[in-house]
Amino acid sequence: MRIVTTLPSATEIVYALGLDPVGVSHECDYPPAARETPAVTASRIDADAASGEIDRQVLEAADEGVYDVDVETLDDLDPDLIVTQGMCDVCAVDEVVVERALAGIEADPEVLTTDPHTVDDVLADLERVGEATGREERAREVIRALDGRIDAVREWTADLATEERPRVAILDWTDPVMVAGHWTAELVSWAGGEYGLADPGERSRPREWAELVAYDPEVLVVAPCGFGLDRTAANLADLTDREGWDDLTAVREGRAWAMDGDHYLNRPGPRLVDTLEALAPIVHPERFEAPPADVAVPLADLERRAEA
Repeated sequence: MRIVTTLPSATEIVYALGLDPVGVSHECDYPPAARETPAVTASRIDADAASGEIDRQVLEAADEGVYDVDVETLDDLDPDLIVTQGMCDVCAVDEVVVERALAGIEADPEVLTTDPHTVDDVLADLERVGEATGREERAREVIRALDGRIDAVREWTADLATEERPRVAILDWTDPVMVAGHWTAELVSWAGGEYGLADPGERSRPREWAELVAYDPEVLVVAPCGFGLDRTAANLADLTDREGWDDLTAVREGRAWAMDGDHYLNRPGPRLVDTLEALAPIVHPERFEAPPADVAVPLADLERRAEA
């Protein structure tokens, strides 16, 4: 089957099922083989710009859209199945852009649209892609393994009393400040924290800085969508220059962290479980080993890295 994916999480799902897509998005970079696969999408946004400038460009592109599909390349790839998404037209090419592109190609592929807002939704998408590609048993195996890893973390935190669960805030954008939604509240709860700024399944949205200050997180994780650790470091002043930053409990007590939001928190694919496993030691360092340094680091270390 000739499969094209239009977002990184879909690409990771397809590879997890033991399949090789013939086309991917311009953002797909994991597993490494995805980097060598033809890209069928492009962005109108300067992804190397500062966070505030990216936000401005996205707002300006509202009418024409953030992304393009390379119709000629898509036509050449002759897909049987396109896996896309309907969750966010800023994060990746969505079903509307794909349907428009299909009018310009000869093939008549099936279009499978993902729209995950919880971890269960992500696992259900994995099952749906398995069914669409004839890899049902492989999908069930992958889901069982992911469920087992989730359960292992939850078992370590199940006995925590309410007062032992710190207030956690996770930001998936810095200018404007956005509190991470969707599956994030579940991950925090399973990791042994309280997530008081968003409910499970609630969309990410901009927040007033005063709201975060009033919440005063005891643990803070900065994981901007599309940013790895180096780009997060380059944009830290969006937060550290704000009034009240140094007074946040998480900052005062050295419990402010940066996470690779591009590869982990903001990719609703199999590596959301890696995100949980990295988040657990941030929330409860006394119960878990520290996360890998390429996944998450204390903000103080990231600031020193940026200065160096």
